[in-house]
Amino acid sequence: MKETSHQFTSKKKITDMFPSSRYLFSFVLIVFLVHLCDGGIWFIPKKVDLRITNDLGDDSTVLNLHCKSKDDDLGVQALAPDDYFEFGFQPNFWSTTLFFCKFWWGNESHWFDIYEQNRDIERCSDKCWWMVGKAGPCLLNDKIKRYTYCENWNPNQLQGLNQMGARNNTAGMYNEGGEKRGK
Repeated sequence: MKETSHQFTSKKKITDMFPSSRYLFSFVLIVFLVHLCDGGIWFIPKKVDLRITNDLGDDSTVLNLHCKSKDDDLGVQALAPDDYFEFGFQPNFWSTTLFFCKFWWGNESHWFDIYEQNRDIERCSDKCWWMVGKAGPCLLNDKIKRYTYCENWNPNQLQGLNQMGARNNTAGMYNEGGEKRGK
């Protein structure tokens, strides 16, 4: 019987055995640094508290709403005047979280992107409170405690999608005449 001797080679570095691991690590590091530079202090965004209040302007009009995201259906809600619906969620790491709602009362029906992470992360951070009136929704500016971020309804053909840059002038409805809005 012939004996064979095995000669073991010296230990190799892990990057020699898996050359793509160096690129994977670099990619993960770059994504993490970009996220930090984009306003995120922590690896995971803060939980958001979102509130929608019926402010249709009279004492009898019920605001019906149905909110959804890609993953969640929050069901149909019916809000009496000055009543609110509230829910919480964790925005995703990729900054693509979107909740959209259908609102209807009487013969009116409208859609609006109630939370779009890229639009709202700086405006409302962890407390996104909306007043919904006939002209459209207005978001609470928590720094000054007033509803200053007012939006138009989404166009019917873009249901559930945001029309970027569309604004309206309903902020005056929520902040004139010593009203208690935002307090």
